[in-house]
Amino acid sequence: MSDYRRHYDTLARIAAELESGDADLDRVLPLLEEAKAAYEACKTRIEAVRRALGEDFDEVEALTEEDEDEE
Repeated sequence: MSDYRRHYDTLARIAAELESGDADLDRVLPLLEEAKAAYEACKTRIEAVRRALGEDFDEVEALTEEDEDEE
């Protein structure tokens, strides 16, 4: 499993636990700290992919925004 997928799964697990309302109050802060670290790892990976795609990504994003504006 890739690091990105592992961190994404961590975020999903934490979100589910917090949304369920079953998380013990003493566990919330450690969960949020773990989620923050996982989020930063995912964000870093996404930014690296965007940089690798360079202008191609910017062009696709601009076209997507134009399509949304037309709707």
